[in-house]
Amino acid sequence: MSTPHRSLIVIDAQQEYVEGLLPIQYPARDESIARIAEAMDAAEQAGIPAAIVQHQAPVGFPIFAPESSTFELHPEIAKRAEGAAYRFTKSFASIFADTGLEEWLRQREIDTITLVGYMTNNCVIGSAAAAEPLGFTVEVLSDATGAIDIANSAGSAPAKQVHETIMAVLNSSWAAVATTNDWTNAVKSENALPGDNLIESAARGRDAN
Repeated sequence: MSTPHRSLIVIDAQQEYVEGLLPIQYPARDESIARIAEAMDAAEQAGIPAAIVQHQAPVGFPIFAPESSTFELHPEIAKRAEGAAYRFTKSFASIFADTGLEEWLRQREIDTITLVGYMTNNCVIGSAAAAEPLGFTVEVLSDATGAIDIANSAGSAPAKQVHETIMAVLNSSWAAVATTNDWTNAVKSENALPGDNLIESAARGRDAN
């Protein structure tokens, strides 16, 4: 297998998910922020270009309004942002929608994107799915992402269930899912992360039941 040409994509590591209306519930916020920072440090040491994206809503919107304090990056991420190769904003779940990220990746011949940040149940899964038709290999770091508790007219689920279920879904088809530590080791050895596939995931699921 050829050596991956990676970029680390830090998705929406903003204060909205810490002290705003969408606080991350699982994994613990402080722990996931620490893992995001760890991944950024590892990427810098390995010469992997990092891109930082912030979600931006219209002025006056209750979340992600550009004039709000919760639009800002978490301080641990902000102090590393100067080393980012590319910074941009987005208004959709996908990091590719109207952002110029695809062109930036193509210009640098990057074939693998590593996703960290928030939320598992919105922008992470949306970006992983959007990468598929573009031909990018996707990696997702399970302990450097996070989900929220959700409840609506269709049902409810605690954040732990949401996060773990989506990680299993991603690893079955759209991405290779790993911890930050395992990813860092793969970066050091210049190896790709091992993913899974839908057929074998389905077979194991049937056997488990």
